Amino acid sequence: MVQRRSILTCPICSYRSAETMPVDACVWFYECRGCGARLKPKDGDCCVFCSYGSVRCPPVQAGNLRRICHAT
Repeated sequence: MVQRRSILTCPICSYRSAETMPVDACVWFYECRGCGARLKPKDGDCCVFCSYGSVRCPPVQAGNLRRICHAT
């Protein structure tokens, strides 16, 4: 079963925020509510949830990464 909630942790200020992930898209940018930093995915990750979240994004969980996120 795909989980839609993830806790994003800012790598700069360690602020944590519980967020609901979209099921049909990857989130490439996220603005930290703690320090205002603009987070983007680490190299090799499709989205900020896969890089900084407690749960990987729904497309990765469901095995639909290529179709949804247009990964190569």
